[in-house]
Amino acid sequence: MKKAIALTMGLAMGLSMSLMAGPALAKEKLTLQLKWVTQAQFAGYYVAKDKGFYDEVDLDVEIKPGGPDIAPPQVIAGGGADVILDWMPSALATREKGVPLVNIAQPFKRSGMMLTCRKETGIKTPADFKGKTLGVWFFGNEYPFLSWMSQLGIKTDGSEGGVKVLKQGFNVDPLLQKQADCVSTMTYNEYWQIIDAGLSADQLITFKYEDEGVSTLEDGIYVLEKSLEDPKMVDKLARFVKASMKGWAWARDNSDAAALIVLENDASGAQTEAHQKRMMGEINKLTAGSDGTLDVAAAERTVATLMKGGSDPVITKKPVGAWTSKITDMLK
Repeated sequence: MKKAIALTMGLAMGLSMSLMAGPALAKEKLTLQLKWVTQAQFAGYYVAKDKGFYDEVDLDVEIKPGGPDIAPPQVIAGGGADVILDWMPSALATREKGVPLVNIAQPFKRSGMMLTCRKETGIKTPADFKGKTLGVWFFGNEYPFLSWMSQLGIKTDGSEGGVKVLKQGFNVDPLLQKQADCVSTMTYNEYWQIIDAGLSADQLITFKYEDEGVSTLEDGIYVLEKSLEDPKMVDKLARFVKASMKGWAWARDNSDAAALIVLENDASGAQTEAHQKRMMGEINKLTAGSDGTLDVAAAERTVATLMKGGSDPVITKKPVGAWTSKITDMLK
């Protein structure tokens, strides 16, 4: 009888301890919406998940790929994500329209955006864009372009003396098929797609947005204002940023291995190892030196850029509360 009682008590205590331990082991869910499809541009997040960096901070992170018809601000506004990656021009324009996005961290210190043109079109300087057809990404990606054209005094409605804007999809076909004189490219992706398609660098001319005075921040981490009013969510976000930046640091130290992790997560199978490894090397140049802290001066330059352009600026007034160091300050 004593043995039976002892066994029963032991089982009860074990069950009790198991129930107590359950919540402590449960990881908190968090959904991240990417800016684009699965590729090395987002390696830090895939590495953090693959290497268990999110597990270490008790987070279960779902990474949702983007695409040409997915606008992250719309996703988070509709409740489809807790955190999004976006370019600051898109985020600020969206904020001015009523969606209260806030930048909580900035892994990318530099811009990789360019306009790439065929030399045979006769384009040598931005002044030569007039009368040409230019491929432009939309869903928030068009704002740096529109700001640049506005500063140059070049209309984008296809009227005389302006440019014809071609909505560009997930490829560089408009340039290859000569449907456009120039297309939007990133230093780490689409430019190399053009090269891989058979055009040589000496057949092209590129215009980096940063070199043209259109300095804007890309791939920042954004949440809605209400998330920063919840202490539990703030703690969760701090853990997410900490683990994500650990992922970015690992990606810089293990570039090829990080590219392979990205490939393992590419359900589409559209990416190649060679392209992702090359992209990873270029991406590392843009994140180098970043601990996730937003450079406020760079943010203010982005604002100044977007407010230029006479009667049609991207944003009409300086934003208030569009970024915060509340999260990154917790990591120091």
